[in-house]
Amino acid sequence: MPNPVLLLHGFTGSVESTWVPTGIIELLTDAGREVIAWDLPGHGLADKHHDPDAYADMEEQLVAQLPEGQVDGVGFSMGARTLLCMAAIAPEKFGRLVVAGVGRNLFERDEAQAERIARGVQGDADDSDVHAQTFARYASEPNQDGLALAAFMRRKHYPLGEAQFAKINHPVSVVLGTEDFAGPATPLLDALADSTYSELRGCDHFATPKNFGFIDAVLEHLEVF
Repeated sequence: MPNPVLLLHGFTGSVESTWVPTGIIELLTDAGREVIAWDLPGHGLADKHHDPDAYADMEEQLVAQLPEGQVDGVGFSMGARTLLCMAAIAPEKFGRLVVAGVGRNLFERDEAQAERIARGVQGDADDSDVHAQTFARYASEPNQDGLALAAFMRRKHYPLGEAQFAKINHPVSVVLGTEDFAGPATPLLDALADSTYSELRGCDHFATPKNFGFIDAVLEHLEVF
């Protein structure tokens, strides 16, 4: 039996806003793959807390929720980072991975930018910060809680460095748009033991999940057809 496929959305996203509109759940299901799609803590219909400490052990808790056996994984942006952390925590639980909307940004966390985004999603966006304003718009969508999202952004992040990447020997497809602020992809490709790269021409960060090139990369890497 083929592995189930775990889908992890990005910051301020949800299953409903990220995966449902693309049709990717139906494509995977029609191809005989079980789909596991979670709203991550603080997002969508998941539990929401206004204390950053409530999200500190998120990756370990998500690993504990995985079914028996292996899963393949697809993650976008924050969901991609989360997927890589989970694969480092429990390498034996994962098969093939697709990570999109990440690259250089995984190695150069900008704490000041992160705080501007946190303030933005809680309703105090910096007019000069386009990214903070964009995340603030997504945070205002139904089933989102700006204070919970701000707390999520301010959580203690699970480390993702050389020690973690050394445990990720899975086949990983990296998908990144040419206009994505997370790029370039080179540092991530260099850190992964077994990686391939798909470039989405003219695609920015937020358009990635709906890009046909991204969907094609997922189906190809997971050997769906």
